[in-house]
Amino acid sequence: MASPLILAVDQGTSSTKALLVDGEGRVVSRASAPLAETQPRPGWVEQDPEELWQSVRRAVAACVTPDQARRVAGVGISNQRESLVLWERRTGKPLGPLLSWQDQRTADRCRELAAEAELVRSVSGMPLDPMFSALKARWLLDAYGRGEVCLGTVDSWLLSRFGGEHVIEAGNASRTQLLGVETARWDPGLLELFGVPAGVLPRVVSSFGPFPAVRDLAPLPDGVPVLAVLGDSHAAMFAHAGWRPGVVKATYGTGSSVMAIGGGRSAALCRSIAWDLGDGPVPAVEGNIRATGRAVTWLSELLGVPAETLLAEAEGTDAGGVTFVPAFGGLGAPWWEPDATPVVTGFSLGTRRAQLAAAALEAVAFQVEDVVTAVEEAAGQVRVLMADGGLTRSARLMRLQADLSGRVVARSGEHDLSALGAADAAGLAAGLWTTEELERRPRQAEEFRPAADDSYRRARHASWRAAVRRARPCEESQAAREESRARPGEERSST
Repeated sequence: MASPLILAVDQGTSSTKALLVDGEGRVVSRASAPLAETQPRPGWVEQDPEELWQSVRRAVAACVTPDQARRVAGVGISNQRESLVLWERRTGKPLGPLLSWQDQRTADRCRELAAEAELVRSVSGMPLDPMFSALKARWLLDAYGRGEVCLGTVDSWLLSRFGGEHVIEAGNASRTQLLGVETARWDPGLLELFGVPAGVLPRVVSSFGPFPAVRDLAPLPDGVPVLAVLGDSHAAMFAHAGWRPGVVKATYGTGSSVMAIGGGRSAALCRSIAWDLGDGPVPAVEGNIRATGRAVTWLSELLGVPAETLLAEAEGTDAGGVTFVPAFGGLGAPWWEPDATPVVTGFSLGTRRAQLAAAALEAVAFQVEDVVTAVEEAAGQVRVLMADGGLTRSARLMRLQADLSGRVVARSGEHDLSALGAADAAGLAAGLWTTEELERRPRQAEEFRPAADDSYRRARHASWRAAVRRARPCEESQAAREESRARPGEERSST
């Protein structure tokens, strides 16, 4: 009899990926389907929920043959988080656009609720920020919420296509800012504060479900079980066997997630649920960065050259004194400054494209290191930084990360690590392997060790911090006031 297979579906911001994994954890086949996003107004980022579902169907159809479909023992799902969909309960029809995790339309409402920020953080574990789902929920309800409706994150939306009860996985629920991070239940105080009725929300279940079985996902036969669901960053952490002490995971995607298991508190970080394998929620600390890979793609679009060309040119040069703070839509962790603006400093008439590309890579490394430092303060010593995501293909970035942080960086040999983590969790639920076997799987293809000395790191960090101060309006105003007090009677020039 042919051995069983696990199908992993990773629904991300720009595409849906499907991986078919055998009983030894080896990838048998893979496919992807692109997914568009629109920006109808400055700061607004939307996707079409129906197109998202069709991208899942296309990716699965391209990945799995009819013969393989009969061997699929179960499905694991990983998904983009914080993005939110509203649909009609009776028909399943989406009632508006998906509001992306990148969407900033609720920034003004965040400022109006500033007096409640500490309460929100203490209960939900999240800072008051437009990235999270709570204010998106209120916006969708105000715009489209007539009749019997359901609200859900992307995992809920995909599972709703299969029928059955309206459910959400615990780790995804913890990113909505409506869940009590200590209780793992919808919090009545947060629901009242954000104006979200409990009746429109899904039931919170563990990462192993129970979930509705597959329906209308050809070539899989209806009834194949969904065995595990994880948020994409949580799934990447799972694939790194991130429950081991001293392991911190950094995913380099459109934005970046830096995550470690632990329950420490920090104003720079979020507290969330990593996963729940049926024996209770596992706490995690995490810092979210808005623009890492997006910094490179923005520069690619601006200069009209492929991102791969920029990465190749950056390989042989340094930034030449240029520092880039890609605060598109503000800065996330550890600053949580929604009003921050992008800044490029240190350039001259002699600056060339390669230096700008190198500065974009440095911006990625600096932002990740800022968050890793905060994670170490909250959760304990960082033994190794596990790196995954598409941007880790750049060896230049990995060397920069090691040099600027003074830490060992282990690059994953598998770029689709969120999908692989979903497969790992589903196979665990199916009894195909154990956590001990997962720990022994070789997932790191290469280690990068720091080669730069402390003086180099101090100099580059000083330039970075100065540029971040320029990007943050409150910091820049404070710096101006301090300089004015220090030098009375003198006029300052502005830049």
